[in-house]
Amino acid sequence: MDAQPHTGEIEVSVVSPIYNEEESIALLVDGLHSTLSKTALRYEIIFINDGSTDASSARLADAARAHKEIKVIEFRRNVGQTAAIMAGIDHARGDIIVTIDADLQNDPQDIPLLIDRLHDGADVVSGWRTDRQDAAIKRRLVSRVANAIISAISGVRLHDYGCTLKAYRKEVLEGMRLYGEMHRFVPIYASWMGAKVVEMPVRHHARRFGTSKYGLNRTLKVILDLMVVQFFARYLVKPIYIFGSFGLWSILGGFATIAYALYLKYFEGTSLIQTPLPVLAAMLVLVGVSSILIGLLAEIMVRTYFESQDRRAYDIRRLVNFDQRR
Repeated sequence: MDAQPHTGEIEVSVVSPIYNEEESIALLVDGLHSTLSKTALRYEIIFINDGSTDASSARLADAARAHKEIKVIEFRRNVGQTAAIMAGIDHARGDIIVTIDADLQNDPQDIPLLIDRLHDGADVVSGWRTDRQDAAIKRRLVSRVANAIISAISGVRLHDYGCTLKAYRKEVLEGMRLYGEMHRFVPIYASWMGAKVVEMPVRHHARRFGTSKYGLNRTLKVILDLMVVQFFARYLVKPIYIFGSFGLWSILGGFATIAYALYLKYFEGTSLIQTPLPVLAAMLVLVGVSSILIGLLAEIMVRTYFESQDRRAYDIRRLVNFDQRR
């Protein structure tokens, strides 16, 4: 990446969540400073200490004293990677935000390459660990399956949603709120909002210190979070569509069930008390009516939310030839 003159404003904010990474912090700081100083971009490095129980807090304090570019956010307790990344994004001042893991498996030298892709016109650049240095079954195979599922459901085709090394234009992240394990779904949110999302191969190193904080159970959490993301994307402003559709199909199923029960009674000689079909029909109708009522309540809540937050059901990229003082 070609060096550019300082502008006096922060241009790049690097966000890195920390949880029990005391051995990695000094090496990560050196790697980030060594790489970013060569770009001549004005940068800041934001570390979020996510309730570490080792000496990470002391290591971060030492780094902050030694480098004015380093900012540290200390959480009172461990709340997870997504919340840590969200805190870093909320406090970032750069026009470009880069997220990176603290375990040294991501390579800081890839950051300028990600930024170059943003300058080429992308809004989000997602890292792709083409030569992943992790356990073949426990990490790589499970990751491939999860990535395939996420791509199929979301419609946003990426090979590696789990790679934390990503670069964003700040405006893409404005107004975005992340929960659960949803930090990996930011490219999906951005794509649905019309942003240009690209993927770029990045280097990946074997873990040098400690053990991974990821387990197989995290895959299930990711899939559940994806269901939430998909629901909000499709039905946030019209929840009656999903609850009402389910309710109508349930009611129709109830009528079909009782019709079949009557057929059995009058044409097959089967008494209604000899079959559970009447009870099943009543349950289906009750579930259907309840679902429709829930949908109506959800509609009221959605309207209350948008009105109370003074929000609109649309997002504007820019206005042309409008009076901006309105």
